[in-house]
Amino acid sequence: MNDLLRRLLIATTVMIPVFYFINENPFDTTSFLSFEEKQLVSWQRARMQVNPGSKKHLKTFKDMQRNSEPLKNVNPRVLIGVPPVEKKLLTIGMASVQRPQGTYLFDTLRSLFFTSSPAEQKYFIVLVHLADTDRKWLNRMISNISTLFKPYIQARQLVVISTPRTSYLPLKNLKKNVNDVAFHSKQNMDHAFLMNFATNYSDYFMMIEDAVKCAPEYITQIVTIISACERKFWITLEFSQLSFTGKLFHSKDLPFFVHFLLLFYHEMPYDHLLSHFHNLTQKKSIHYSPPLFQHVGHYTSFQDKWNALKDKEFEKNDIGSPNNPAATFYTNLDVTDNSILKNAYSLDTSFFYVKEAKVGSHLTVILDTPATVFRVQVLTGYRVRQVNQLKEGQVELGYDTTNKVNDCDDYILLGMLVNGVLDKQVLYEESGKKVKCVRLLVTATLSSGLIIRNINLWTKE
Repeated sequence: MNDLLRRLLIATTVMIPVFYFINENPFDTTSFLSFEEKQLVSWQRARMQVNPGSKKHLKTFKDMQRNSEPLKNVNPRVLIGVPPVEKKLLTIGMASVQRPQGTYLFDTLRSLFFTSSPAEQKYFIVLVHLADTDRKWLNRMISNISTLFKPYIQARQLVVISTPRTSYLPLKNLKKNVNDVAFHSKQNMDHAFLMNFATNYSDYFMMIEDAVKCAPEYITQIVTIISACERKFWITLEFSQLSFTGKLFHSKDLPFFVHFLLLFYHEMPYDHLLSHFHNLTQKKSIHYSPPLFQHVGHYTSFQDKWNALKDKEFEKNDIGSPNNPAATFYTNLDVTDNSILKNAYSLDTSFFYVKEAKVGSHLTVILDTPATVFRVQVLTGYRVRQVNQLKEGQVELGYDTTNKVNDCDDYILLGMLVNGVLDKQVLYEESGKKVKCVRLLVTATLSSGLIIRNINLWTKE
């Protein structure tokens, strides 16, 4: 008898929230869901309340949504760019709204592209959802993005969309579960519509916020982790501890999380909803360190409030910009009249060009004072078009023991260029000596012309 009473009590506890949710939180006539589906959602929500500690497999949520209709009432418009023809490995998405203190979006886009090599950029596209209905702001953003990031737009690496307000669920008369429920509810839909649009363009999708900077080689690190986890079960991989930034999904799982955001859009902010989604799908968070993204700026999009949130792990691993100490340059490349050798070492957008590069030729940077070099980056070829690259070459570090003026007497190999790029950390345990020379060596003749955009050094005393 006691067991029967216990089961009846649990059943009653489950059913009451079902009808309460349907009656007290009705969806608008433009809802994405049928009444029957609302019942299923309410039943699942009630189960979560009764036994919040249980861990459910993704199959539970998939079965619940088997008969769900597509988001037929959502009609996003492409404002800038064209989606790629061929499926990419990764889509990086972010939603952005107007901020009274000014936008951080441009800096975020620069960081995404500038900290990735042309070879890495082949793997991903960036998708931006401008989620504000202010027409003047939209037009200004369209104009600025089109001008500042034209090469990436032309290369189909950047797409910007917007969703009409008529596609959104109601934001009035919402039960107040969090501060400014309307703001967080709209933000949930902003991200849901973004992810729904992104579903078919890549194998993986990663959400970031519109005010972040990226760690060097972040794409290579993500690809490496994806490869290592190929045979493991996971719903999200986390490359940052900050809110929704750096959360990676399989694109095939996006529809399920999109639906989840829309079902509970008025309940809590998206990062909290993601945590609850994990209760249904994934036993625990899978977080990788060091983080690949850091928050920038001082104001949030929520009421433009001051925000000092930082990922301390990222700060410890942020090595900043190259400093390129004073140096002289030597080469046996055939320098043309209008090309300046030192442009290869400058920290601006200038570059060094030669019509051909024969095997065995080199460009050597000789530091005025030997230094502890802990990172070296060599970039060749055009940034967007993969031409005039040094496909076959290597970078060597030189050490001086006999006080040579314009060379070093001891070189070690740092690494080979891949698709015209080298970006490597220097492990000092291997040498224990300060670097005097950095030599770029051509290992196969290049007859089509060579552009050396940057030889960047990071040094410390």
